[in-house]
Amino acid sequence: MNGWMGKILRVNLSNGDINAEALDPKVARDFVGGRGLAIYYMLKEVDPNCDALGKENKLIMTTGPLTGTKAPTGGRYMVTTKSPLTNAITCSNSGGNFPAELKKAGFDGIIFEGSAAEPVYLWINDGKAELKPAGHLWGKNTHETDDALRAESDGKAKTAVIGPAGEKGVLFASIMNDRDRAAGRAGVGAVMGAKKLKGVAVRGTQKIQLASEEQFKEMNQKYRDRFKEVKKAGPYPLTTHGTAITVVATQTHGVFPTRNFQTGQFDEWESIYGEALTEKYLVKAKPCFSCPIACGRVTKIPDGPYQGEGEGPEYETVYSLGSDVGVGDLAALTKANYLCNELGLDTISMGSAIACAMELYEKGHLSEGEIGFPLEWGDGEALVKLTQQTGMREGFGDILAEGSLRMATHYGHPELAMVSKGLDLPGYDPRGTQGLGLNYATSPIGASHMRGDLPYCELLGVPIKIDGQTWEDKPPIVVKWQNVFALIDAAGLCVFFSIRYLCDPTLEIRPEGILDLINAATGADYALDELEEIGDRILNAERLYLMRAGFDRRQDSLPARFTDTPMPDGPVQGVVCHLDEMLEQYYRIRGWSQDGLPTEEKLNGLGLDGM
Repeated sequence: MNGWMGKILRVNLSNGDINAEALDPKVARDFVGGRGLAIYYMLKEVDPNCDALGKENKLIMTTGPLTGTKAPTGGRYMVTTKSPLTNAITCSNSGGNFPAELKKAGFDGIIFEGSAAEPVYLWINDGKAELKPAGHLWGKNTHETDDALRAESDGKAKTAVIGPAGEKGVLFASIMNDRDRAAGRAGVGAVMGAKKLKGVAVRGTQKIQLASEEQFKEMNQKYRDRFKEVKKAGPYPLTTHGTAITVVATQTHGVFPTRNFQTGQFDEWESIYGEALTEKYLVKAKPCFSCPIACGRVTKIPDGPYQGEGEGPEYETVYSLGSDVGVGDLAALTKANYLCNELGLDTISMGSAIACAMELYEKGHLSEGEIGFPLEWGDGEALVKLTQQTGMREGFGDILAEGSLRMATHYGHPELAMVSKGLDLPGYDPRGTQGLGLNYATSPIGASHMRGDLPYCELLGVPIKIDGQTWEDKPPIVVKWQNVFALIDAAGLCVFFSIRYLCDPTLEIRPEGILDLINAATGADYALDELEEIGDRILNAERLYLMRAGFDRRQDSLPARFTDTPMPDGPVQGVVCHLDEMLEQYYRIRGWSQDGLPTEEKLNGLGLDGM
């Protein structure tokens, strides 16, 4: 096979068996890789009604055919499992260098099944794999674990590990690769911890065979040149200030979530946005593998009570640990971000849980005695303390570790949890980003902007400009974007480059550049329509898994704060999210019933009828 390595590593943690099995070429063609390949195995092998933290669940790490190549941003992988936070499918994406290293070690993915009796880690060295004891690493943070694994295996190895949060079953624990890159959402780290798998260390030097080296080089250069032309016009915002520059757009449009989404503008936004981070704490920009953008931030707080260093924060962290909890202290926010990386916590769900607790406290539903101290909006010291407590499941952090919905339900007010399908919303208020609101509700994993990131269009005008407050025109756009994002995730690419330079807006956001690169890499000779159908197949396969787990239209929902309560002020004042109206059209376009279930005809047409 070209592009693909042609092998999946299967690791049975219960009995220690490790086997490399051939990747079926037809499955590779029909699902491409990454997110697509993972949902294929989940449908075949994992009971949708299993205990997410039990032995029956599987943890699947998958790369795409462009992962590890020189394709722009070809350094992504997916971690897929049943989520303990939502009980839905979840697939969490990460970059860095670990994904490319895994591919070059000879594997398109790893399937972890069962659970180890004692802590272990997996060491992969150019096609050879073995499980090693990790009892001495249990309890260490992610940075300490990364150092230890590389010292024990190979100094050039790349790692993906969990911290104390994953070990202790925090329901939104993340898996951290390359120290500070996160497969963060919906508790993939908790599943890894339940399996007593502390980490994976990989060293790979194998060459990825391409169908046409010359054609691939030509296509690669073509799309990198597009990016270079844009950079000639001046500093590129993501390179210069990282993703936190997005605060300018969300604040301006009135959709920057503030105080648990009670409003959409934050008075102290200029103290925490990208330019402030650059001025105060930036050490250097850091790219993932084969990335021309380098949006990653290496930062350092040189002094004061929050002294430290690491990576970040990026936009979603600035929202969740900043405006959403009312904290305008960039040092406190950044310190909480460092703790999330080291403990292994999803920053979005961490901030969202604290914001929910702050509103519960504000409204008198949660007492100071239960928390251990007052919990007022804007308290940076409390933010840092609660992040530490949550990662260790200590004090009130033990309640926060269950996630905002379980916590709010425990205190009798689930309506104060800003979630969809149990997953906390990212940093865009759907009252002013109507298309994203529909995407939040219909995303297979719950509220995620990375399953169809409409703010590109609705706020930034990239690659086309549409009005964020209109809703009648959004369903067909959401369907198309969700399909394209599924393909990006399957290919092993990052959306930051793909949606801007590999998709042609004159063809209604069609993935022409992805087609060029995949065909040059694999020789599969895909047609454009076929690739778009693969995106549709992946979405419907994930929906099929949800349907078997008992999900339907009732879970395609948003909190009443967005659908019933108009935005109180700012540019979106008086507006609600018209979710129900959009859902009717969305289901029709998808070929689903009005209960949100894929029809037999739809599944047959995508070749999913036998799954």
